Amino acid sequence: MLTVLQEKGYENEEVIAAASQKSIGKELAFGGRMLKVISVEETIAARPDYAIFSAGAAASRQYAPLFVKQGTTVIDNSSAWRKDPEIPLVVPEINIATALQTLRQAPNHASIIANPNCSTIQMVLALSALERKYGIRRIVVATYQSITGTGLKAVRQLEAEESGLWRVENGEWRTTYGKQNPENVPSITPAYAHSIHRNLFPHGGDFQPDGYTTEEQKLVDETRKIFSDPDIQVSATVVRVPVVGGHSEAVNVELRHEFDLDEVRSLIGATPGIILQDDPQHNLYPMPITAHHRDEVFVGRLRRDASQPCTLNLWVVADNIRKGAATNAVQIMQALLERN
Repeated sequence: MLTVLQEKGYENEEVIAAASQKSIGKELAFGGRMLKVISVEETIAARPDYAIFSAGAAASRQYAPLFVKQGTTVIDNSSAWRKDPEIPLVVPEINIATALQTLRQAPNHASIIANPNCSTIQMVLALSALERKYGIRRIVVATYQSITGTGLKAVRQLEAEESGLWRVENGEWRTTYGKQNPENVPSITPAYAHSIHRNLFPHGGDFQPDGYTTEEQKLVDETRKIFSDPDIQVSATVVRVPVVGGHSEAVNVELRHEFDLDEVRSLIGATPGIILQDDPQHNLYPMPITAHHRDEVFVGRLRRDASQPCTLNLWVVADNIRKGAATNAVQIMQALLERN
């Protein structure tokens, strides 16, 4: 988030870095200076104009209302507020105008805006022009999600497994007798129940009683809310893959009206924040290795589904840490500033 703020020209603004007690006093580079991390309580007392949260749902529920009482607008990157009907769930290129109207009509949470899940953001942005032009009846999506979506612990697990010194056996960590003695191998806490190196597994979030995971449910609920259409049918399968650069999605979308494929390409290519990479004859299609560290959502492999009418297949890739989180949150703040 600090990197994105700096890139977008806020390096000369007063920026406060706040965190939990264990991080107070640490220093972070920003805009040619060092920011000393202070407590959340000190930050609330400073009455900032905007607070961008990325500290988990529990912290958001505890502290966001306290910031709001001080007149701060909170942009929250957790799942805490996404389902609240009074709080807008925003991808700026799609629904910032609707969000502002919602804020004016919802005095109880007038200064909280929710950032969608990373997988949702890239999918709905890729489909937004098609939703406006044709309407969407049904989406079937399989995600191929980067380990960075789980966090630093997952990155450390992959690195440890790549070294050949660790493996998961029967759900537990075991050292392997490689080039180093096990005594010299640093202790690793695994992020997953299985090895992720040279592997993938259909498990993101927690499993629900219906067999779907919480990550899959987010794609259902958030898509409907962002498009303001509770009738859109969404079926999702989340897969974790040993990738660092970003999330990928295979999307099958049934539209409410027939479409022209060339028009679809034009509509998607003209969508702000989208880069169309759709020349498979020259091996041009989106990949996480090229989306890494980029703010755009990349779309390609556009093709008609021959098995039923009004249905399209596409491949969507984005850096889940950038547009899937930090960039989208900063863009929300930018949009609010431009309209105030």
